[in-house]
Amino acid sequence: MPDKPDRAVTLNILDVAGNLQLTQGMIDDYASRTKDQIEKVTYSKATAPELVGKVKAQQAAGRVDIDLVLTGVDGLAAGIDQGLWTAVLPTQASRLPGMSDYLPGAAAMQKLAGDFGVTVTYYPSGPLIEYLPGTVPDPPKTAEQLLAYAKANPGAVQYARPSNSGPGRTFLMGLPYLLGDSDPKDPVNGWSKTWAYLAELNKYVTLYPSSTSETMKNLANGSAKIIATTTGWDINPRVLGTVPKEARVGTLDGFHWVTDAHYAVIPRGVPVAKQAAILNLLKDMLTPQQQAKAYDQGYFYPGPAVKDVTLSMAPAGSQQALAEYGRPEYDQLIASNPVEVPLDAKSLVAAFDRWDREIGGAKVKK
Repeated sequence: MPDKPDRAVTLNILDVAGNLQLTQGMIDDYASRTKDQIEKVTYSKATAPELVGKVKAQQAAGRVDIDLVLTGVDGLAAGIDQGLWTAVLPTQASRLPGMSDYLPGAAAMQKLAGDFGVTVTYYPSGPLIEYLPGTVPDPPKTAEQLLAYAKANPGAVQYARPSNSGPGRTFLMGLPYLLGDSDPKDPVNGWSKTWAYLAELNKYVTLYPSSTSETMKNLANGSAKIIATTTGWDINPRVLGTVPKEARVGTLDGFHWVTDAHYAVIPRGVPVAKQAAILNLLKDMLTPQQQAKAYDQGYFYPGPAVKDVTLSMAPAGSQQALAEYGRPEYDQLIASNPVEVPLDAKSLVAAFDRWDREIGGAKVKK
């Protein structure tokens, strides 16, 4: 592969994870400095469940217009399952030196990507529960208490469809640890307690929003009393005013963090010249100066995937937002609870499929 394209290219970037909130500043900055490589960047957005269909259709037609996809574990897994991505590693690893500086959690998340994705942002995620203290003065402290609350308050507990929601899938993958299931990494044979719990909870859930943002609006308007959340989905909607500032979060006894990351993947069929420009872009995005932008306004808190990126390095707006809306207890929670990687691609697809078929698919709000 050439060191750089022989002439400036246009990069068409598709975001199915909300990742541009963290990285568009990095991308725009790099593009402005490398006019010899990148003529312009176009951005589009879609949902994770739409991703496979879009890319497969372009590949089948022999005309791939999406050069780079920014995705969570969900889209990464679905694309690996369908053979959609270009293998970047280990052949191009030397062009991405920042990968050797990953935080331990980010390095573990990178293993899920196999040869296909590059981790660009990382956070410990959840599962957490979120509520308004005026509405829920005595929040559940265990998974059993959460189920009892849902039974006593039908429709009050809500989480979004896991295949299109970070908090939704984190709740799904966190339950086996909370419930002491036989194998938290095997949703087919090791989640008997989890599937039974979700089926029971489903009796008292009236709808599953198709996106996390809908659960946040429902918490704010009172139609939901307790929702599944994560560190970033707690902080950022309060910064934005979608959720009241006084909202609180809680953990359930025995919880393990199930980490999350966003990845850059290149669809098969992207020309080599564009691949060269993308690799140079990713190299720049993994430098500490650019990674500091991932603090954003808490959306993926903390956000950086590489070591030694402190909040003091972040833009002033990030520092200000997190000073006002961040939670001091998060550092202690992150330090004092076990950290687990999510399911691998095949297992995650199996878990989403079973949830859609047996738990909540019929109640997903379109």
